Amino acid sequence: MDLSVVIVNYNTCDLLRNCLSSLYASKGDLSFEAIVVDNDSSDGSVRMLQQEFPQVQSIRSPRNLGFGSANNLGLQVAKGSFLLLLNPDTVLPPTALQGMLGFMLLHSEAGVVGPKLVLADGSLDLACRRSFPTLEVALYRLLGLSKRYPHSPRFNRYNLGYLDPDLVSEVDSVVGACMLIRKEALENAGLFDERFYMYAEDIDLCYRIKVDHGWKVYYNPQVVVTHFKSQATTKRWIPMTIQFYRAMWLFHQKHYARHTFFLLNWATAVGLAGLCAMALLINALRPASKRKVGI
Repeated sequence: MDLSVVIVNYNTCDLLRNCLSSLYASKGDLSFEAIVVDNDSSDGSVRMLQQEFPQVQSIRSPRNLGFGSANNLGLQVAKGSFLLLLNPDTVLPPTALQGMLGFMLLHSEAGVVGPKLVLADGSLDLACRRSFPTLEVALYRLLGLSKRYPHSPRFNRYNLGYLDPDLVSEVDSVVGACMLIRKEALENAGLFDERFYMYAEDIDLCYRIKVDHGWKVYYNPQVVVTHFKSQATTKRWIPMTIQFYRAMWLFHQKHYARHTFFLLNWATAVGLAGLCAMALLINALRPASKRKVGI
């Protein structure tokens, strides 16, 4: 088996149908399996899978496990030499699988590769290539310096906005919405850290693969995937906003806190709690159609 595609679904039946349709329209000389882990959906997703995609291996969780834990269920049964994590709110072009696998085969040092993700309006999904969120990187973003100096490698490192979006680049992290992982790299680093319910678990995995085990992480814009972003999470914006800022603190605790002066760790915790409260307040004042996770 060349490739295992793992999709975590939660109440996105129609998007899942479109995603799987695009997956099975893929071209190229490769063999793949699709594994859908359903996080206790109530919208008929499981029934749709059984009726329309009987070839898909379906795993049904009795509760919503979150992103990382649910992906782990699929990864544990995956048979492919390469593992593609794919959100149900994505649509693949016909040559995406061939293009992503081809890149991996040409770059034996690559542990992870992600495509160029574009939103429904054709604009770049900024999260598809990122640096690790150090305190310095996050501070420049919060102070607005990344927007003020968009071409600065120092100030605009959060989403690597200074890089040409159409050039292959080595990066720190790509997003779990569409992330191809070499199985050997995953075996080195281990599965997702299940303390992350939602958000930052993909950054954490890339950190372990890159920093702890020496693999490279690439952004490959030669493959372009459409991402209908936040279709499930914005419906639950209050718990998801809390999880977003909680994940940032977990990441800091896990990778940076032991090397950081204790007062700065304290300030980081207070700052993240304040940002979470501000995000909840701002979203409460927004019209329902404008609400999002975070500020």
